Amino acid sequence: MTERERFIKALKREPIVGHCPTFELTFFLTLEAIGKIHPIHQVFHQWNQMSANEKKMHIDYCADVFIETAEKYHHSAIFVHPNPGDFDNTVRLLETIREKSGDKYFTMMHGDPTFSMPDGSNMMEFTERLYEDMDGLKKEARQNLDYYLRFAEKMAKREGLLDGFCLCSDYCFNVNPFFSPDMFSEIIAPYLKASLDAYRDMGFYSIKHTDGNIMPILDQMVQCGPDALHSLDPQGGVSMAEVKRLYGDKIALCGNVNCGLLQTGTLEQVAEDTRRSLREGMDGWGYIFCTSNCAYTGLPLERYELMNKIWWEEGIYK
Repeated sequence: MTERERFIKALKREPIVGHCPTFELTFFLTLEAIGKIHPIHQVFHQWNQMSANEKKMHIDYCADVFIETAEKYHHSAIFVHPNPGDFDNTVRLLETIREKSGDKYFTMMHGDPTFSMPDGSNMMEFTERLYEDMDGLKKEARQNLDYYLRFAEKMAKREGLLDGFCLCSDYCFNVNPFFSPDMFSEIIAPYLKASLDAYRDMGFYSIKHTDGNIMPILDQMVQCGPDALHSLDPQGGVSMAEVKRLYGDKIALCGNVNCGLLQTGTLEQVAEDTRRSLREGMDGWGYIFCTSNCAYTGLPLERYELMNKIWWEEGIYK
């Protein structure tokens, strides 16, 4: 069984023999882990001046970063961050990953047309629009949806390059969703469901990501029909065991080792939470092991590697 096949079985909630799959939405610690800068951190102001050979070397480098990271930590999937992000160079990167690794890994990209909760720079403006310009927001939401579906349609014609999309718009604070359930049903859910339905019709799998306390909108998210949810954030009070009890027969789950403990907890707490996540998630199949967010810049690498070591030794279906 390839890692890609293992990952797909988990998304389909089918039995697996051997390790439950693992991946990270983003693994930013590549410089420390493998001696290479993550592609998302690279800026090329003179890309258009590069020779064809220079461009090829850059694409090769990016592919190597993703593959070497997956190999080192036994990841089953690669979340691809194209750089540059135009369609043609994205295809070149995906082709290069496939050329170098075959069908070993499940490949995915960001593909979320829905609004994320605003950051501090536009919180007031966006909030005002929710009450004063809902028609304008819906028009914008439709435009965003059309954009992502056009991209997916083009990518679907490149058979075998991309397996799915991870929809990465965040909806929630740690204490509650930014969007009330009623507001979520009006401005988010219709466009989320439309994208997920379309992706499935095109042959793509989908994982819906959001941090924070998703519980007040969890039922709506599940009804929209993603193959899996990520990241079931314990810092937002989300319990893997409870979500598994409520929806484990309908949807796969990804997560949910507490990133707060990975950052500032003791090694004993990291180990305990890793085992808790494995215990709660692996029960009944349909589980992909990972952190409750990502391996972000500044996270101590030794903590991540402790988590990964415990998964490698104990995250095994008999």
